Amino acid sequence: MISKSPVWHPFTQHAVLPDAVMISRGEGAWLETADGRRIFDAISSWWVITHGHRHPHIVQAIKDQADRLDQVIFAGFTHEPAEQLARRLVAITPPQLEYVFFSDSGSTSVEVALKMALGFWRHSGEKRSRILALEGAYHGDTIGGMSVGERGVFNAPYDPLLFDVERIPFPRQGREDDTFAALKAACGGGGIAALIVEPLVLGAGGMLIYPPSVLAEMKRICEAHGVLLIADEVMTGWGRTGTLFACEQAGVVPDIACYSKGLTGGSVPLAVTLCRGDIFDAHYSTDRTRTFFHSSSYTANPIACAAALANLEVWEREPVMERITQVSATHAKHLEAFRDNLRFANVRQIGTIAALDIVANDAGYMADIGPRLYRGFLDRGLLVRPLGNTVYIMPPYCSTAADLGQVYDAIGELAAEIA
Repeated sequence: MISKSPVWHPFTQHAVLPDAVMISRGEGAWLETADGRRIFDAISSWWVITHGHRHPHIVQAIKDQADRLDQVIFAGFTHEPAEQLARRLVAITPPQLEYVFFSDSGSTSVEVALKMALGFWRHSGEKRSRILALEGAYHGDTIGGMSVGERGVFNAPYDPLLFDVERIPFPRQGREDDTFAALKAACGGGGIAALIVEPLVLGAGGMLIYPPSVLAEMKRICEAHGVLLIADEVMTGWGRTGTLFACEQAGVVPDIACYSKGLTGGSVPLAVTLCRGDIFDAHYSTDRTRTFFHSSSYTANPIACAAALANLEVWEREPVMERITQVSATHAKHLEAFRDNLRFANVRQIGTIAALDIVANDAGYMADIGPRLYRGFLDRGLLVRPLGNTVYIMPPYCSTAADLGQVYDAIGELAAEIA
């Protein structure tokens, strides 16, 4: 049956899910429906909202920039918001990351990173064209992003389009040496251009967490073999793991880093890919065939760049880290009640990200329990999108203890109902 609306929604099976909820307003950690219901945004609207919906400073920056310059081609032209933002990003990231390439989404920032890595080796005269990735990873829905992500239901129809990638086992607790051995063997085989990882947390792969020491050892192995490390911080960046960027916890400087989602506080789309100076230099030439051939029509959109600058100002002017600490502490307090509950497994947390698995006969992303939980949360005025039987919470930093308490109460109620 064709939906009443002509809109085709993302990651939505219209044949089995209810009609989309019409949202008319957002403020802070809450959304408001067209008929006046309030919904707590427990997943930051797909991990993008950091300070809350419609943060006044960011909204004002968007309005002010729209009155000056809305859009301009970024090939051969530039503008002050992009120049300021690039300098600010270089200032708050490790000094080795010297150049900023703008794009529009997390997926495209990953695509840019992969192309940078391959271009670097080609223009350096080395035959390195193979990419390594962690098992279970998700890096977006463009062709490159799908290629380095886990193969399965997400991308099976598109398999003919995807390039081969060598997988490294996810560093499960107690099995970290398997990951290191596989990484050493792959790097030692030659021809490896880069390893791409989501630092410390696999997002859509199940909110699986691994310690900073593992990330540091993977970086050490890559360096020993001259392999580039690409850090996909699209989700983990901007405070989600308890530090501004997840790599900080491991003392790791990636060779290429991808940032998006919270870059503008979640207000408008923008992404950046930062890289080492020698990666830029490998493309710098009077030979025009060595140009970095990537763009989109809205590269470095001035309004989006202005929003990102305003977001950085929020980080400077407001107690953002204190809010992150409070959210993290609230998670930890509530999670304790689930650790000895036999209905739950693998209770875990890193920073403002909390997750736990509901013990069920049908597990995994496609499990029927997922849609049932989603509807149960929504009926209680909560936006939570479980990954199958995995329930995760990743709220805006303005969320209160009372807000989060409602989510944890609902988790307990729904697990009991389903059992």
